[in-house]
Amino acid sequence: MPTLVLVRHGQSLWNLENRFTGWVDVPLTETGIAEARLAGERLRGRSFDVAYTSRLTRAQQTLSLLQETAGLQLPVIQDEALNERHYGDLQGLNKADTAARYGDEQVHIWRRSFATPPPNGESLKDTAARTLPFFERAILGDIRQGKDVLVVAHGNSNRAIVMRLEDVPEDEIPGVELATGVPLVYGLGEDGSLQGKTILE
Repeated sequence: MPTLVLVRHGQSLWNLENRFTGWVDVPLTETGIAEARLAGERLRGRSFDVAYTSRLTRAQQTLSLLQETAGLQLPVIQDEALNERHYGDLQGLNKADTAARYGDEQVHIWRRSFATPPPNGESLKDTAARTLPFFERAILGDIRQGKDVLVVAHGNSNRAIVMRLEDVPEDEIPGVELATGVPLVYGLGEDGSLQGKTILE
């Protein structure tokens, strides 16, 4: 049974500063580096055939540290389809300051609703429309060949994949949170069907 492991990158500088990050390329914090290494410890002893990550440094850095810690040397495929949701005009803004300016309810809608994007940005629906065709074509393409796959990406690109794998309804996905640096291990049929899930906390 092929295995798919999803990992959200470790804490980034703007996660720490409570800022909307999106496609802005910010590095990991010391905490994020530790989370990436801990993810590697949790995955030590597992084997994979290929790894996927986004075009953003924080995901690539997490994957590199994870591999180093776990003793892995995988071929790595980077693709923009796995990038974080683009937060448009909110990128770089402090989340608390933005809530004070626009109201908690409006910012909550921009952050957590499935279909409402922030100004000039992407909703989760938009992110899924970008991420899932690549997931179906490339990542599940490997799964169908019986390969074990590691994906290190972002909160929203990974949530889109979780939504697809676990058949989460649109009205429930806003409540799904993915912790930084915590591997989600999925056992899949070669047709991509979900057979089991384990969270390595």
